[in-house]
Amino acid sequence: MIIVHDTFICKPGNASKIAKLFKEVMDGQPEMLHIMTDMTGQWHRVIMVSQYENLTAYEKSWEKYMEDTEENRKMNEKMKGINEMYVSGSREIFKAW
Repeated sequence: MIIVHDTFICKPGNASKIAKLFKEVMDGQPEMLHIMTDMTGQWHRVIMVSQYENLTAYEKSWEKYMEDTEENRKMNEKMKGINEMYVSGSREIFKAW
């Protein structure tokens, strides 16, 4: 099993906005486990936690998001402007034993 953490370091005042946006956009996606905001540690973080059977399934999920579908166009429209809300980010991929 593969666990993925996508971490966004948000501009002040935007972490909760981004978390709500991700929750809305990712609702119903079976691989999405959690959308979290920080309580301790580095401030202004949003972390999306997703789970996949293996790396192939992870790669296929990206292919799905790249397809030109009505659903993806709606998602992209909702996500418009998100790049202005965060400073940086990172991705960690873990193998769960």
